[in-house]
Amino acid sequence: MNIIITGASSGVGFEAVLELTLTNKHQVIALARSQDKLTRLLEIAKGLNPECTLYPVAFDIVHDDHHALAQFVSSRFDGKVDVLINNAGALVNKPFTQTTETDLVEMLQSNYLGHARMIQTILPFMSEGGHIMNIGSMGGFQGSVKFPGLAAYSASKAALHTLTECLAYELADRKISVNCLALGSAQTEMLEQAFPGYQSPVMAFEMGKYIADFATAAHKFFNGKVLPVAVTTP
Repeated sequence: MNIIITGASSGVGFEAVLELTLTNKHQVIALARSQDKLTRLLEIAKGLNPECTLYPVAFDIVHDDHHALAQFVSSRFDGKVDVLINNAGALVNKPFTQTTETDLVEMLQSNYLGHARMIQTILPFMSEGGHIMNIGSMGGFQGSVKFPGLAAYSASKAALHTLTECLAYELADRKISVNCLALGSAQTEMLEQAFPGYQSPVMAFEMGKYIADFATAAHKFFNGKVLPVAVTTP
């Protein structure tokens, strides 16, 4: 499969890339803002599987040139993408009364608008059987427990969840599946930022493996679903 994943420089995105490149079944374009972390990702992936096909690209999904990205994807993947994993994201943790308009805009750009742009950029390369997989959050999942300080973050993730459901219907005629995993806690830098001192029972590499497996196989069974993936609250 030809796979694109954003937010690949740390956390579950980093681990998902390593899982996807363990064998030679997939070609992966890994996007993130940090070139240094992407270089480290490539080193580790090549250490685990020297023959893996991994293209690490420093790219900001909010601010960088999506036309240039489209040209890169076309040249590396011969114009065909099977899976897009929208994993990039950011978090603001502060009381709502102290949350600024800039904070709200940043959350919407990083957790919703950037993904919408990625989908628009990659859709021309996706054919029947393709899978768009968004990484959401239990913070934006309807009916879940909500926590102080995370209003802006959770609301932006809720927008991504709704986009998932809308696009599943809109792309049904093209037989492109669209799903979203509303992740609970996994031991990552973002979890520490949201809940300082909390230790998750789920390690980042475990969640990364789950994401990789779901992205490459679950669209045969799910479409238009926002699925909670959580064993604890948070």
